[in-house]
Amino acid sequence: MNRLPSIVRQHIAALRGLLLFTVVCGIIYPLAMLGISQVAFHHQVNGSLVSYKGQVVGSSLLCQEFTDAKGNPLAQYFQPRPSDAILAGAKNDYGCDPRYSSASNLGPDNPVQIQLVKQRQQQIAKFDHVRISQIPADAVTASGSGLDPDISPQNAAIQVDRVAAARHVSPAVITALVRQYTQGRTLGFLGEPRVDVLTLNIALDEKYPA
Repeated sequence: MNRLPSIVRQHIAALRGLLLFTVVCGIIYPLAMLGISQVAFHHQVNGSLVSYKGQVVGSSLLCQEFTDAKGNPLAQYFQPRPSDAILAGAKNDYGCDPRYSSASNLGPDNPVQIQLVKQRQQQIAKFDHVRISQIPADAVTASGSGLDPDISPQNAAIQVDRVAAARHVSPAVITALVRQYTQGRTLGFLGEPRVDVLTLNIALDEKYPA
């Protein structure tokens, strides 16, 4: 080896280092992390999938639309935030499509965004029989990813009467269920309280089928 030119020895040493770190960082470390995560966080690393009656119906990490075949919201279900995760020009794609995570990129002063918010306010006011002043911001604006599964407790609250009427139960019963599926701030101080729409709607079907 010593008979080889210095530049060749340097390249051989560099190649050995490359191979070593490729094996350690590209194979051993990922496999070790995969093994640890499968043991310690099995549910999360496999997509936080949610099952109902023995079938996977979604993920608690992704929003899901509760609409009829024409995209009209179903009165018996809590509705998620608006979603811009839609393939442009696609038919029968009304949001929450995990293949097309996206935001509108419209600022709060953009005329298109202002008109869109006003349109959503009118639709929600009519659908939930509430005043526009009662409608929280997350009910009329999409999240950055378009796939957030949660709504605010305030958003859930304006939907209670409509869901209760559709399922022929008292609003107090639905309010209690919403409270049961309301999660607090992460670690007590991160983020805001939130309600996972998918798991709440599954609970509704289990307890009070429409």
